[in-house]
Amino acid sequence: MLMDQFGRKIDYLRISVTQRCNFRCLYCMPKIPFDYVPKEELLSFEEMFCFIKLAIDEGISKIRITGGEPLLRKELSVFIKMIKDYKKDIDLAMTTNGFLLKDYAKELKDAGLERINVSLDTLDSKKAKILAQKDVLSSVLSGIEEALKYDFKIKLNTVALKTFNENELSSLLEFAKSKNIQIRFIEFMENHHAYGQLKGLKRDEILQILSQKYQIFLLEKAEKSPVTLYTANDYKFGIIDPHSHEFCDTCNRIRLSANGLLIPCLYHDEALSIKEAVRKKDMQKAFQILKQVLQNKPEKNRWSVTDNQISSRAFYQTGG
Repeated sequence: MLMDQFGRKIDYLRISVTQRCNFRCLYCMPKIPFDYVPKEELLSFEEMFCFIKLAIDEGISKIRITGGEPLLRKELSVFIKMIKDYKKDIDLAMTTNGFLLKDYAKELKDAGLERINVSLDTLDSKKAKILAQKDVLSSVLSGIEEALKYDFKIKLNTVALKTFNENELSSLLEFAKSKNIQIRFIEFMENHHAYGQLKGLKRDEILQILSQKYQIFLLEKAEKSPVTLYTANDYKFGIIDPHSHEFCDTCNRIRLSANGLLIPCLYHDEALSIKEAVRKKDMQKAFQILKQVLQNKPEKNRWSVTDNQISSRAFYQTGG
């Protein structure tokens, strides 16, 4: 069992398999050039898998594949199958922008993937093109339909932005409801890599907008998760409030970046690299690094709007 210094059980590993992305979303990486990471700097899937086996053996029971955009990494389905073959009952999910999902849904399902989160910030193709700096909406919607065809459990992630999609929150909720999938509205995470003019909607503002059309009731705070669940009439949706410290008390996750950094907290800049250890197949050393990262995991995140703090970590490196 993996424990941090505050007695929290760590059983969730998020893995960024690539920093590359085929979108240039304004809230994430609008000015980053394409194909900017040399391949040799990244862990191979075999190297990642060596660490994953260690992590599973020590108590990791949930893994999420992220990016960048994970579907840009070749042979991703092979990697997923490696994990599922090692532990059949592992809770394995993926977060994607959905652009390539139509092409890969079947092989991802065949590899053993069951759950997918898809980013969907607008149903307006012109707005989507502005946000992603690319014409993307029709491909994303086709990807969602294809994933539904193969019975994936799907959730939609929507970053709520002032003057951009605030007038679409109800439409996005209705879209998700019509597909029988859950939508989670996410507060914009301020970071140095985002377009500086963006302003996010906070939880109370999101609820106020939705309450103009729906009866909103608080359901519960999801255990070990930053999402709070509500109902809008008879439909369940979520809001992710990353500025809050409430979910830190039960935080159960660490992150592995594509270049081998083990990261204890999304808003915590300290990280240690396992790259050299896994390339030398020194898993004892890798385990020692893992234990040190758990000791470094902070009790609370360091991100505070009131203190005007902005994250310097690039979320495309950690998968959010």
